[in-house]
Amino acid sequence: MRVSASSVEETRRLGARLAKTAVPGDVFSLNGDLGCGKTEFVRGFVEALSADASVRSPTFSIVNTYRSPDFPIHHFDFYRIEDAREFASIGLDEYVNGDGVCLIEWGEMYPDVLPDTVKRIEFTEIDETTREIAADFGF
Repeated sequence: MRVSASSVEETRRLGARLAKTAVPGDVFSLNGDLGCGKTEFVRGFVEALSADASVRSPTFSIVNTYRSPDFPIHHFDFYRIEDAREFASIGLDEYVNGDGVCLIEWGEMYPDVLPDTVKRIEFTEIDETTREIAADFGF
């Protein structure tokens, strides 16, 4: 699947569209350069399932968890991880094998820690306002 988003709102709508298809156990790797829409996509996803949640980038906390009526949503940012051994201390295995959905920004930095069932979404900046979003699955 490959789509174009020409605004923050469109990027959020695509995140919301994915949220409607997500089920517990899903792990999504959101890949792309800084500023290409990953966090906005997550905002749309989380807001579609939990309207009162305020999404912020987990760059320094590594993971933020949001509650929805159906399952927890775990939002990771691997950008500041310096060594794969850090994943044991944050309990990554428990998250990705748990009853929630994981959205992992910069997942491509540590592909070996992700499950074989990970679903990849690539974000590419086309110009100042346009992003191409490509997934290895349909939603």
